[in-house]
Amino acid sequence: MAKTKLLDQVRQEIRRRNYSYKTEQAYISWIVRFVKYHGMVHPKELEDRNVENFLNHLANSRNVAAGTQNQALSALVFLYKEVLGVKVVSLNNLQRAKKPKTLPVVLSIEETSKLFEHLEGIAGLICQLLYGSGLRISECLRLRVQDIDFDYKQLWVRSGKGLKDRVSLLPQKCIPQIQLQIEKIAALHKKDLAKGYGRTLLPKALSAKYPNENKELRWQYLFPSTMISEDPRSRLKHRYHLSNRYVQKKLKEAAKKAGLSKKISCHTLRHSFATHLLQNGYDIRTVQELLGHKNLKTTMIYTHVLNKGGNYIKSPVDSI
Repeated sequence: MAKTKLLDQVRQEIRRRNYSYKTEQAYISWIVRFVKYHGMVHPKELEDRNVENFLNHLANSRNVAAGTQNQALSALVFLYKEVLGVKVVSLNNLQRAKKPKTLPVVLSIEETSKLFEHLEGIAGLICQLLYGSGLRISECLRLRVQDIDFDYKQLWVRSGKGLKDRVSLLPQKCIPQIQLQIEKIAALHKKDLAKGYGRTLLPKALSAKYPNENKELRWQYLFPSTMISEDPRSRLKHRYHLSNRYVQKKLKEAAKKAGLSKKISCHTLRHSFATHLLQNGYDIRTVQELLGHKNLKTTMIYTHVLNKGGNYIKSPVDSI
């Protein structure tokens, strides 16, 4: 029986752990670069110092950002620990890439209002959720129909950063648009089913236990793509969600029309959500929970006004 190739082993282990496809692509890319850097020598024949040399090369010669070096480190630790069975990788001489101490770009209430004057349609609704619910763009685009809870006016973020679920606000202002969006999705889903499509990707355990569940409306993406495409892992032809590039393009166009000079990205809206909640007097631990931050120190970057309490949280998008 032929041995499984190294990269195939890595893919199998990543998929077994239900990591995202983007993580799979990133890890494979770093492992390939690591092997090429050492003249195509198999990682089993390399030592800890070889891992250090590669990571130090990235920091010193390639001048990569700290986050980039950390991603490469995560990929190699995964390779050695989870695939090759090396329990500990010793990196005593690792030279960390410097992480610049910069504050996030935050819009004022007035700037946010100007920006939303030039955002409409699906891109406008998505941006309202980024600002109104504090979502990451990937979390927003991965929302399914069943993740919206109109009764409790909240939405569920499934498998967010760190593969954790959390609950966030459902802005009152967005409810009519989301209800209309779900009606459109239902009509589109009905057409897809009639054409022999309409299935979507489910978490692995559910796919195996309920084979026909992936045809249900509740599992369809809230912001579906305009076209049917093939999933690179399962080869299932389905309607994936919209691309984040589409949203980013519309956001930049709106910022230009609004005359805003700040460098604005989708993440700027999440930063603004956190800052405006704190300015309105909401407790920092409440904001931490809504953002899904594991460490309070991550949330502390937004702090100016703390511990003023408030039992009911009103989404900042409802103040525009």
